[in-house]
Amino acid sequence: MTAIITFIIVFGVIVIVHEFGHFYFAKKSGVRVREFAIGMGPKVLQTQRHGTTYTWRILPVGGYVRMAGRGDTDNDPIQPGMSVTVVVTDDVVTKINLSEQEELVGGQTMTVNQVDLIDGMFIEGYLANDNQLVRLTVDHDATITEPDGTMVLVAPRDTHIESAKLWQRALINFAGPLNNFILTLLLFIGLAFSLPGVSTTTVDQVNKDSPAALAGLKHNDEITAINGEKIHSWQKMQNTIQPLTNQNVNITYERNGKTKHVTLKPKGVKNGGMVIGQVGVTSKQTNALTARIRYGFQMTSQSMTQIFRAIKNLVQGFSLNKLGGPVAIYKNTSEVSHMGILAIVSFMAWLSVNLGMMNLLPIPGLDGGKLLLNAVEAIIRRPVPEKAELAVTLVGVGLLFVLMIVVTGNDILRYFIK
Repeated sequence: MTAIITFIIVFGVIVIVHEFGHFYFAKKSGVRVREFAIGMGPKVLQTQRHGTTYTWRILPVGGYVRMAGRGDTDNDPIQPGMSVTVVVTDDVVTKINLSEQEELVGGQTMTVNQVDLIDGMFIEGYLANDNQLVRLTVDHDATITEPDGTMVLVAPRDTHIESAKLWQRALINFAGPLNNFILTLLLFIGLAFSLPGVSTTTVDQVNKDSPAALAGLKHNDEITAINGEKIHSWQKMQNTIQPLTNQNVNITYERNGKTKHVTLKPKGVKNGGMVIGQVGVTSKQTNALTARIRYGFQMTSQSMTQIFRAIKNLVQGFSLNKLGGPVAIYKNTSEVSHMGILAIVSFMAWLSVNLGMMNLLPIPGLDGGKLLLNAVEAIIRRPVPEKAELAVTLVGVGLLFVLMIVVTGNDILRYFIK
């Protein structure tokens, strides 16, 4: 139960934060956000504020933002021949009800003949007990209650995401991953302040007979570069040395204000089924405010770099075992949920930056795919044809769906069957 609750909270937070990025910049750009949903599946609760309907849905996993435009599959819910209920105020329709679950007070039943809630903003049909065809103007901010009972605003053309400027649409698409990066930074900074101290690039202890001791490194030596690459954090130093087992490594350090150089060979040490290189030193800790904040930035940068390398490695040699879906996330969450709150915070930070980086991949259906279409539009200086965009997006979504099914199946085999 602890693992399940932790999974819901961790996964839910990073997804909601991601979607809030899209939501915030869409609202700022004049795009109508018709719904902000927390959870998935059937609606449980709803409330409406400032033109957006906020819903709480039954499955407590993730959420989504529903913006007016091509991506809104419910943009045309009314079809000729349907029976709807309308509320007319001063000859203008202000409310439309399609749901049998809800009763519209003061409404009139209408059999629809023709409707346009995007450009023409009218609904035409026959009112109850009246054989005369009438055409009524629909208010720009009229509400429509959908078959499942969700009440949202209609979506006129000027509120669509496609009506926003190109740079605004690109910012909306990038805002989700951006929010994940910001969340990662805040979590790592929070983690830094919860620790007794954070590591520096200054040596604290040197293990006896270790490669570092044999090379002459001492307490208070400050590591500044490895193989000519500048070192700004202890984590960076570890990540640089670990793959270099039994290889010559040139280390630059400062001692008493003087720059010195030394060459050594990291010793291979078994760790979790892997052999990693170690030189036999520990890091000096600090409680300085600036160091803790710097730690947050360093860890965020480091995590982004490592995920980029993982993506590069995946492209160079594809394997399903290099990918993980919801099952893998749950399995890892289950493990860290027993390690304490700090482990959970660290895991959430890594998962958040992972979500942000993966979403920036130029794959149709992901934010990166949308940004790619924005770039194409900027190059050709005209909107990408709707049919072409729809076809590319459908292919991308289809491939992602198939990949998700395959990865989930592989995760089940890896973690629960084999």
